[in-house]
Amino acid sequence: MKKGKPPSSRRAEIHHLYQCCALGQTTLPACALLRFLHKEQMELTANEETAESLIDRYEIEETARENRSMTFEGFLRYMESKDCCVFDQAHMSVYQNMDQPLTNYFISSSHNTYLTGDQLVGKSNLDAYVCALRKGCRCLEIDCWDGPDMEPVVYHGYTLTTKILFKDVITTVEQHAFEVSAYPVILSLENHCSQEQQEVMAQYLISILGEKLLRTPLDHPTTGDLPSPNDLKYKILIKNKKLRPHVKTEGAAGTEAEDSVDEGEDEEEDDEEDEEQQTKARFWSPRKAGPKMKQKKKVVVAEALSDLVIYTRSVKFISFSHSRDNQNHYENTSMAEKKARKLAKASGADFVQHNQKFLSRIYPAGSRTSSSNYNPQEFWNIGSQLVALNFQSLGLAMDLNDGRFQDNGGCGYVLKAAVLTSSQRSFDPGCSQHGLKPTHLLLKVISGSNLPTPRSGKALDPFVRVDIHGIASDSRRKNTHTVKNNSLSPRWDADMNFTISVPELCLIRFCIRDQTGLLSSDFVGQYTLPFTSLKKGYRWVPLRSRDGCSLDPASLFVFVWYS
Repeated sequence: MKKGKPPSSRRAEIHHLYQCCALGQTTLPACALLRFLHKEQMELTANEETAESLIDRYEIEETARENRSMTFEGFLRYMESKDCCVFDQAHMSVYQNMDQPLTNYFISSSHNTYLTGDQLVGKSNLDAYVCALRKGCRCLEIDCWDGPDMEPVVYHGYTLTTKILFKDVITTVEQHAFEVSAYPVILSLENHCSQEQQEVMAQYLISILGEKLLRTPLDHPTTGDLPSPNDLKYKILIKNKKLRPHVKTEGAAGTEAEDSVDEGEDEEEDDEEDEEQQTKARFWSPRKAGPKMKQKKKVVVAEALSDLVIYTRSVKFISFSHSRDNQNHYENTSMAEKKARKLAKASGADFVQHNQKFLSRIYPAGSRTSSSNYNPQEFWNIGSQLVALNFQSLGLAMDLNDGRFQDNGGCGYVLKAAVLTSSQRSFDPGCSQHGLKPTHLLLKVISGSNLPTPRSGKALDPFVRVDIHGIASDSRRKNTHTVKNNSLSPRWDADMNFTISVPELCLIRFCIRDQTGLLSSDFVGQYTLPFTSLKKGYRWVPLRSRDGCSLDPASLFVFVWYS
């Protein structure tokens, strides 16, 4: 079919779509627009009123409006609006059930939250806490050490990272905790302080956080074992070790207390610990650091701090069977990525069941001194709630985290998929899910628009990479061909077909890259979203920079279909 020259030649693909809908008429009547909404956009609840309200909203030519029809310019405005975004706009606000126990949610979590750089010489900064909270993070880490003049400090121990005051961190948290989300914030303390300075910490938590600090168990939580995000709205929880009840009267002696105050990152895994300490020692000075590393003394938790730990008491992970027989619902475990990966491989179904009853936190390996991240998807696959990432490190892991948590209004809590919470059937993410009816996804990557050019000013040679991140058997990558020398309106028209067995766990990442050589390419922009937030039909994909900022007006134009 020969196309007429579109009023906006850079969007020839949308003009062609418009002509197909208008069936030769000069403008698009409301009834034809409604047909497009039903047939192509799968907006099945749309009616005549919907079509007319879109004309009122996007058509600026008065004659067309009076005739209840749309010109191409109005149609283009509509196609580039939020109404046609690939991300379901209903998911931009909290829409999930928030009355289930905390264990049923993925919770946005950060690791070494105070750092703005690497773990050896990076800067500690209060702004890092503000940034994490504004990104919807709900579990913040605070590494606490004894400071001068009885003022506990926060930094990465045994390194040259700069120090900030514990009281300033708590003040910052108090100011920004509920700016973007009303749901509870968990302060994960990695606590290396003496009892005296722990008491100072407890005083600061009480005096600065005031009513926001959860100090006693709730009378009537709406759920079974653990309270729900709704029960804990506007509350801050302390995650730390807690004294055994019969020890509390012993005062400072504390002989029966758990063997360490640290929340797990120092005791969970000897190999991990040795690796981290050796790295620090090599960096520091072999002569000085050696003995210092050996003297690592176990610290007993102070009663005043212990009293502030209510639903998030840290205990050491021993085994799934030990947890099943001994762990209380208000106790949680932390483990390093290597140990978690090993357990997920060896007994994925047990890990999923463990996470149905208890909160578990996964954190990056100690050897990641540059603050790099693992892929969080592998731990969401086993239902781990607190998958902690270095928020200051940009790249794939944070793109996936941003994609996962833009869902449900960006509130930092996303309901886990039914396969992870069901007691009816066992789920192991490491096995192919033969019992489930697979979903077929067709993505047609049509074109791009206004792609950002590199500093050199040279036009891009762009291609689009689409990654599916889910259970191992669902994870796939496909690329379009490369379009030469076109940043303004590259056209691919590439069909991609995927077969997905557990779509409710999947994230889809669109990434535009610039082909710089035969086997080399540079990042241009990306957008990641959950499969469950994907809209069918002709959609535009907003692009984001490496640091997660909008690259508007840069976008992709795609067609989505799944069944």
